[in-house]
Amino acid sequence: MAQYIPTLELYGDGLPLVCGMYASSECYFGLNLNPMCKPCQVSYTLLPTMGYFEFLPVGAYDHQGTKDHSSLVGLVDVKLGEEYEIVVTTYAGLYRYRVGDVLRVTGFKNKAPQFKFVRRKNVALSIDSDKTDEVELHAAVEKAVMSNLEPFRATVVEYTSYADTTTIPGHYVLYWELRKGKKPLPPSVLEDCCLAIEESLNSVYRQGRVADGSIGPLEIRVVEEGSFDKLMDFAINQLRGIHQSVQGAALRAPGSVGGPLGGPGEGEVLEPKMPKMDSRKLLYVAVQ
Repeated sequence: MAQYIPTLELYGDGLPLVCGMYASSECYFGLNLNPMCKPCQVSYTLLPTMGYFEFLPVGAYDHQGTKDHSSLVGLVDVKLGEEYEIVVTTYAGLYRYRVGDVLRVTGFKNKAPQFKFVRRKNVALSIDSDKTDEVELHAAVEKAVMSNLEPFRATVVEYTSYADTTTIPGHYVLYWELRKGKKPLPPSVLEDCCLAIEESLNSVYRQGRVADGSIGPLEIRVVEEGSFDKLMDFAINQLRGIHQSVQGAALRAPGSVGGPLGGPGEGEVLEPKMPKMDSRKLLYVAVQ
């Protein structure tokens, strides 16, 4: 959850952020052998005694468009720099269970591969042929906040998003909980944030937005303070236990979380401008 690192560093005031292990409710996977490294440099060495680990290369599909399990590789066969979805068989009885984490091979400890957590699979926004994952969205939001909100001493406390396909064309919706500074925040600033986010997204998104018209303008909905705390309480009480309640950067639909984000907010902002589109990239995407 990379979006929490700046906040933790702020309140930690120089204290090291330590992540010692990689685990889930299904089983333990591995250890961080360099616990004092920076959060962005964390890699985990998987322990083969915790279970039987296999890896499905990202993008491995058969001719019917489903995951091709014949492409599974063992722990000793992964390749440096490649991304895989981890599949685990546990002592408790899970057989080839897809945990849903996507990992990247970053190196080796002796002959044991080390992995960096990249993202959850299927945590992506998509309207047409575009695919925006959690990492790309977070980078776009971070860039928009730095260039547009920081001059007003404002920041985004928490955010999430979903792809709204109830409109034609569909569009991305971002829920933002803001912590405002002493300087008032003009409405035009949020419009600038919309534009900055759209211009930071991939060329496939911008092709659908600018050239094809298959994607509508990005929307930011500012929710009242404490909305994400209510969302966490809702998840704990109604859906699952506290250890399973981790808010992602993308939702499948706002209805999946009930009313915590549907209450009165401070307004909705749609981006009236079109993001810039490099004609050379547009031609390349069209040919592909």
